Amino acid sequence: MSKDYYGTLGVDHDATAEQIKKAYRRQAMKVHPDVAQDEDAADKFKALSEAYEVLSDPNKRAVYDRGGDPMSGQGAGFSGFGGGFAGGFDFSNLVDAMFGAQGSRGPRSRVRQGQDALVRARLQLHEAVFGTTKPIRIDTAVVCPTCHGKGGEPGSEPVTCPVCDGHGDITQVQRSFIGDIRTSQPCPNCRGFGTTIPRPCGECSGEGRVRTSRTISVRIPAGVASGIRIHLEGQGEVGPGGGPAGDLYVELSVAEHDTFRRDGDNLEMVVKLPMTAAALGTTVDVATLEAEWDASAPEDRKVAVEIPPGTQSGTRIALKGRGVPRLRGGGRGDLGITVLVQTPTRLDDRQRELLRELAEARNETSAEAETHQGGKGVLSWLRETFS
Repeated sequence: MSKDYYGTLGVDHDATAEQIKKAYRRQAMKVHPDVAQDEDAADKFKALSEAYEVLSDPNKRAVYDRGGDPMSGQGAGFSGFGGGFAGGFDFSNLVDAMFGAQGSRGPRSRVRQGQDALVRARLQLHEAVFGTTKPIRIDTAVVCPTCHGKGGEPGSEPVTCPVCDGHGDITQVQRSFIGDIRTSQPCPNCRGFGTTIPRPCGECSGEGRVRTSRTISVRIPAGVASGIRIHLEGQGEVGPGGGPAGDLYVELSVAEHDTFRRDGDNLEMVVKLPMTAAALGTTVDVATLEAEWDASAPEDRKVAVEIPPGTQSGTRIALKGRGVPRLRGGGRGDLGITVLVQTPTRLDDRQRELLRELAEARNETSAEAETHQGGKGVLSWLRETFS
C-alpha cells in the first residue's frame, strides 16, 4: 500500500466520516486548480479527491485499511480531467463535501411557524403596584377567514408544479474539466413549494393570513415595574399558510405619580408640616396609594401618621407593609413619609410679636448659625441630616 490517503487528507486513522468530510472540504478549497496557482495544483487535487473517494466509502476504506487496493476493478484510477473520473467518482460528492449538500431538498411546506410580536403597555402606578387586567390592542397577522390558511379561493386546490414536477427544486448540470457539476436550487415557478395555487385567495393573496387589529385582556401581576415583559404564548404572528402563531411579549412602562415615588419595593412621599406642628407634635391623616385602587378596603385608603414633637425637616417615618407587593415572594415594602417643615413667610404683627417672645424665651434672639465641623464633606453631612 504505497499511497497514504490519511496523510493526504491530514486526518488520523480513526477519523470519523464527518472529520474526513471536513478535512477534504478544507483541503479542496486550497488546492483546487481554479483557486491555487501552483503548477501541480491539478495533481494535488486529483490525489486529494482519490483519498476522499476511498476514505468516504466504508467498503473501500475497509479494503484500504486491510492493505488491499480499493481501486482495483474500477479502472486505473483517474484518466485525466477532460472526461471526468474513470473510476466512477460522482462529482456530486465533491460538491457536497466542499459546499454542503446540493442534492434534492424536496418541496417545502407552505405552513410555517409565525414570528413573535412585541407591544408596549403603559400603566398607572397603582396598576403596577396592585395588579390589574388591562385590555391591549395589537396589530398582528391572523388566519385568513376566507381560505382558512390554504391560500386558494374556496373550492380550489393546489396543483403540482409543471416545472419541477412537484419536487420543489430543479437540478442544473454544468460540464467542467473535472466532470459534471450538479447544483440544485428552488424552483422559480413554485418557489420551492412543489405546487402552485391557480386561484389565489382574493383576501390574503395566497398568504393564508391577513393583518388585523384585535384586543386581548392581559393580566398584570402585582409589583411589576418598567421594563418587565409579560409572555403570552401563541398570541403573536400567525405564520404563512395559517401556520402556528408565535408568542406575544407585552413590555410594561409605569407612569410617574404626582405624590408617590417608587424605590424598589418601597413607596416614598413627602408631607409638608407647619413649623409649629413639627415643634409641638401632631397626628396627620395621609392618603395612601390604595385610595386610587377601586378594589381596596376603605380603611386602607388613609393612614394616621404620628409626628413626634421636635420633628426636624427631612425626618423619614417608615410605615411597614404599606409599600409595593414583592413580585417574587410574599409581603410588601414600606411607605416612607419624609417630613418637610415649612417656615412661615407672611406674619401679621401679632404673630411676629409672639415669635419674638418665643425667641426671647429660648434665648435665640441672637443665635449664631451652626457651622459644619469635622472631616466629612458637606454632602455627607446633608445626607446624615435628612436620613
